[in-house]
Amino acid sequence: MMRELVGSRPIMQCGASVILVNERGELLLQQRADNGMWGYHGGSVELFENVEEAARRELTEETGLTAGQMTLFGVFSGPELAYVYPNGDAVSNVDVVYLCRDYTGHTHRQQGEVNRLRWFAPQDMPPMAEIMPPNRPALRQYLESVGVSALT
Repeated sequence: MMRELVGSRPIMQCGASVILVNERGELLLQQRADNGMWGYHGGSVELFENVEEAARRELTEETGLTAGQMTLFGVFSGPELAYVYPNGDAVSNVDVVYLCRDYTGHTHRQQGEVNRLRWFAPQDMPPMAEIMPPNRPALRQYLESVGVSALT
């Protein structure tokens, strides 16, 4: 509805996201269908939706997994989170990112939005040039927190 009013001009967008980590310390990343880039799981918070519930919803939609306990990892914003989607829509993101090590289910990618799901050891992550640009600040911070330099 908002896009009908503003077209492709930049809008502020609140995102709710999850960095999912398994018992081996690997991160589950998704390769997006729209641009082929890798990233963590998340999306826009809908009107009147609770941010944590939006993060849980997006994780389930994109991966088939259900989050248990999640911890707030950080709120990321600023010029690094500006992005223009392949369809031309421009956004200034504020991304509320949760860390989750407690989940159930079996991975099942969301048709049409996710090309692949893959677990990555922190030291074996794709290069940052292959990571969705708005996801880079949170992933750099996460990698630093586990003692791994962000890959170039």
